[in-house]
Amino acid sequence: MPLQITRAPLASGSVETWALNDPASRNALSEPMVDALLAACERAAADADLRGVVLRGAGGHFCAGGSLDGFAKTIGQPLAADEADPLVPLNRRFGTLLQALCALPQWLIVAVEGAAMGGGFGLVCCADRVLAHSSAQFATPEVTLGIVPAQIAPFVVRRLGPAAARRCLLTGERWDAAAAQRYGLVDDVVHGDMDAAVQAAIARHAAAAPQAVAATKRLLLAQTERPLPTLLDDAAVAFAQALRGPEAPQGLAAFAARKAPPWGANS
Repeated sequence: MPLQITRAPLASGSVETWALNDPASRNALSEPMVDALLAACERAAADADLRGVVLRGAGGHFCAGGSLDGFAKTIGQPLAADEADPLVPLNRRFGTLLQALCALPQWLIVAVEGAAMGGGFGLVCCADRVLAHSSAQFATPEVTLGIVPAQIAPFVVRRLGPAAARRCLLTGERWDAAAAQRYGLVDDVVHGDMDAAVQAAIARHAAAAPQAVAATKRLLLAQTERPLPTLLDDAAVAFAQALRGPEAPQGLAAFAARKAPPWGANS
């Protein structure tokens, strides 16, 4: 089961914990996991009793990013003439998930332990409140692998602002929890028990009226200047082109061999 959902009562209504549940891959975002999260979002959007969602990872990590297992045969392979690229809708589906998480009418708390990389970083950017254990690590390493951080880019900009977004997206540098808090990704750094911190955050958010929360979140989402679907469509094409190009096989092979990629050998 790629997503474990547990429900607990509040004084009024209830709260759910959605746990990414593939510890062997550090909860990489496989197609089944993305599908399960989308289904959970669709159900939650129509659940009047649900007050909030806590998104976590199982096994000591939040999320290692996108799983490339489904793309393995396409890496470095050009398209045939006039062939529609199947990578585009696959990548675009993750953007649909990020939109759905941002559009949840409930408050969304993300609790990060261990790694939050790539697509996992994107999930964090959808939160209304982010808790990070002091040992957590954050990065968007796509460009160091020859890949475009396609679907997460607009959400990173929305969360961090352009300057900090450029810093992380264009370098792939790793942030600890304290740095992530300085740049605006993390709200609270947790030095002790994460479960206790999550319960405290739930208590703070439970004080807000559900319909007011839903209406406020709709107002916040309406501030986007450029139509997000158009931007994400373009981003999906950029992702597919990068994965089929010459840099991705070199970068991924270097990563697997624990070596610097050709463009990072002297860094």
